[in-house]
Amino acid sequence: MTEFWEEAFKNKQEMWGFEPATSTVLVNDLFIEQHVKNVLIPGIGYGRNAQIFRDNGMTVTGIEISKTAIELAHKHFGNDLHIHHGSVTEMPFDKQLYDGIYCYALIHLLNKKEREKLIQDCFNQLSENGLMVFTTVTKEAQIYGHGTSIDKDRFEIFGGVKMFFYDKDSIQEEFGKAGLFEVLKVMDIYPFYVIKCQKRA
Repeated sequence: MTEFWEEAFKNKQEMWGFEPATSTVLVNDLFIEQHVKNVLIPGIGYGRNAQIFRDNGMTVTGIEISKTAIELAHKHFGNDLHIHHGSVTEMPFDKQLYDGIYCYALIHLLNKKEREKLIQDCFNQLSENGLMVFTTVTKEAQIYGHGTSIDKDRFEIFGGVKMFFYDKDSIQEEFGKAGLFEVLKVMDIYPFYVIKCQKRA
């Protein structure tokens, strides 16, 4: 994973541009409405989905596996954007509790055990009544079923990327005990689910 993303960011640099993703705009509205002050973004990349939160007065901390992506983030958004260098599978990187956690298009790149750990690690770092939102590819994406099948609903595609495709049942199974309260569908790169959870007091 490290080598893949390091090469991707070295070769393609700011490959998704600087506009926040559709789902990020929705999550930003939710975080504003719920008075979120500090946000953790596992898999922050070069920060394109971070700036909208900062523009609205939130403090953002990131986690990123690619050193090149971190350098790009600092170049474009300043060194005050704090990013832990490492894999999300090694969480937690700090003891901070966050009002909001936003994980964009990352969880579907992990295997089942890693997904379960990420959900639990994020939940553990939520403050009381904190919100965590995951966006992930759905089985309605055109690429579902392409490549080599490596597990139920998980395929190796795009020259080595392994992707898990969620449906309502797998969302319930994996997020049901993590304060799941709403699932939306949005059209992003592919059809995505926006999975919302809250740590109730």
